[in-house]
Amino acid sequence: MGWKAAQKLIQKWKILRGDNVMIIRGKDKGETGFVKRVVRSQNRVIVEGKNLVKKHIKQGQGHEGGIFTVEAPLHVSNVQVLDPQTGKPCKIGYAYMEDGTKVRVARGVGASGSIIPRPEILKIRATPRPNMVGSKDTPMDLVMEKTYDAKFGKGMPEL
Repeated sequence: MGWKAAQKLIQKWKILRGDNVMIIRGKDKGETGFVKRVVRSQNRVIVEGKNLVKKHIKQGQGHEGGIFTVEAPLHVSNVQVLDPQTGKPCKIGYAYMEDGTKVRVARGVGASGSIIPRPEILKIRATPRPNMVGSKDTPMDLVMEKTYDAKFGKGMPEL
């Protein structure tokens, strides 16, 4: 990617991994699918089972060679999120609920204005957190030790 294209990177992404989108331009125009991956460094998304291209892969150590069909990335401007009520493509806006939580809302011509929920797949971590204690972890008894007493000012460093 050239430096001019890098200047036009999207800062605030509205399309997330796991969103149900419709392709609005290109050879798969009008088809719907789920976003498999978001490539933010190139302003592109990969839609599951769409924009298929043939790729020639050379044989290497540990894998076969041949011609494979893979999903190519689409530019983010060529897809739109589907309105959950009407099933039509719409733009995404943001609104605040009464309790103060920020939600995505369908907006645009013919949009219902309904809430677009965050995909469940985002709650699953790609790399799970380690649950074993390592050599560089602080022991729990030191973590829970009380080192400052506000009543007597004990534990304050001398400045």
